[in-house]
Amino acid sequence: MQLDLFREIIVDNFAGGGGASTGIEMATGLNVDVAINHDPAAIAMHKANHPHTEHYCESVWDVDPREVVKGRKVGLCWLSPDCKHFSKAKGGKPVDKTIRGLAWIGVRWAATVRPRVIILENVEEFQDWGPLKGDRPDPDKKGKTFQSFVKAFKRHGYEVEFKVLKACDYGAPTTRQRLFLIARCDGQSITWPEATHTDPGDINVQLGLKKPYRTAAEVIDWSLDAPSIYERNKPLSDNTMLRIKRGLKKFVLETDQPYIFKGKAHFLQHYYTHQGKETRASDMRQPVPTIPTANRFGLVSAFLTKYYGQGIGQSITEPLHTIPTKDRFGLITVKGENYQITDIGMRMLQPHELFKAQGFPIEYIIDKDYKGKRYPKSAQVARVGNSVPPPFANALVKANLPEMCEENTRYSVSV
Repeated sequence: MQLDLFREIIVDNFAGGGGASTGIEMATGLNVDVAINHDPAAIAMHKANHPHTEHYCESVWDVDPREVVKGRKVGLCWLSPDCKHFSKAKGGKPVDKTIRGLAWIGVRWAATVRPRVIILENVEEFQDWGPLKGDRPDPDKKGKTFQSFVKAFKRHGYEVEFKVLKACDYGAPTTRQRLFLIARCDGQSITWPEATHTDPGDINVQLGLKKPYRTAAEVIDWSLDAPSIYERNKPLSDNTMLRIKRGLKKFVLETDQPYIFKGKAHFLQHYYTHQGKETRASDMRQPVPTIPTANRFGLVSAFLTKYYGQGIGQSITEPLHTIPTKDRFGLITVKGENYQITDIGMRMLQPHELFKAQGFPIEYIIDKDYKGKRYPKSAQVARVGNSVPPPFANALVKANLPEMCEENTRYSVSV
């Protein structure tokens, strides 16, 4: 194939399963030209969805930018270096300075092939990047390395800005929040995209200037049943039952507007702790919280039937008796009509629901690689947990590289 030496190319470092690449294609209509990742499984998923991309299954440090670009100019270089050794979810565990140093690859690309625009994505704690004291960050030098990192780009003639953005503001049904650093050397201004979505009660939604946040309810596959929590080969743990109880009390019994679909009241249970907070639940009318690399989301459904009897069972002002016992009763009133809870179901969200929550197109291939080899569910969830929500990349590329963008593309942001 003959190379077009006059067209600017797009490079996705740390390409993973293809979240950033997909968002870039949403904006430009172009497959990224080069994708680099050390993980064969990630590259295999990327190849299945971006077959025309040139793939390098190698460490980013082993790839020479000059050999990759082959004399072509780079319009965009995207980087999503490993974030787990910056994230607050890491807690007090020792950190790996090699992984913490992966972001320096961006400066290497700036120094060697001078991409016109460089966009780097990471957790917001990336701003605190500093030297280590032993195997942990030195609190007295917090942010020092990040400051040096920014100065390194500036020494190579780049303007640099950074900002924390939320995926739900750009059309993804998730609240995932990330820091973005943009560096450009073409004399053009760095542009931060305006939010296209906001809280449904916001005046901008009422005036039609913005769209309401997309919700967890949108990503649920309602054709899948939630099996009863009482009829399981292996009973649920006491902690899980307690969590369901608390969520049911908050989102079904004590709310004037439970989320009702097909005769069932539903809410989303989060089966993980974050920053020491208690395990939480959320309303189906809110975006899905940040998706981790292991499946930690369950859909809880309360089965409802019309209730015409008198007050047997319990008061709805008391903690629900249903969960710790097998007395399947709970009374709620929906629009003036009484219903009783006859059963409670719970299932974990499936990978295709999680990818949809992250903002991937429905047609994105997640269950097999480019050779047709099937992925286990755990591998699918790991890919989505590590991915960049495509609407992030779509919005940032459209704002900063409009000359490379097309109005109609293979993928589009669902709204």
